[in-house]
Amino acid sequence: MKCPYCKCLDSKVIDSRQSENGEEIRRRRECIACGKRFTTYETIETTPLFVIKNNGNRQKFDRNKIKQGIMLACANRPVPMSDIDTIVSNVESKIVNSLRAEVSSKEIGNMVMEELKKVDEVSYIRFASVYRQFKDTKAFLNEMIGLLNNDEDDGKKH
Repeated sequence: MKCPYCKCLDSKVIDSRQSENGEEIRRRRECIACGKRFTTYETIETTPLFVIKNNGNRQKFDRNKIKQGIMLACANRPVPMSDIDTIVSNVESKIVNSLRAEVSSKEIGNMVMEELKKVDEVSYIRFASVYRQFKDTKAFLNEMIGLLNNDEDDGKKH
């Protein structure tokens, strides 16, 4: 590690501590040449994840955008914030674990709908109506029928 004072490349670690969030290590170092001390932080290097929008543009992945969309769909519904956070975390984990640098917004939307369907069907329909941009009431009705058919199939399994 290069000393910020004399630019010497030799230093020794005096103290190492894990940060409160556990995501980085704080190291106190002492320069071998000038004896001055400085602090460095060690973190895991992550590859930035990009979302490919429907129009082809790419933007950096932002879990807050997913959370906002889910919160809108769940407005005035009995969905606890902890469930919303779990959905966001589950979707983010699936994306990160796919080990891809890019994911389409369509894939993310499908993952969110899959998770929302398990939590609250009304919120699922609300999210689907915005995400899938239903062109007319027939498309909306078809989605509802599909949801109802799944419920009937689930009822037969029990």
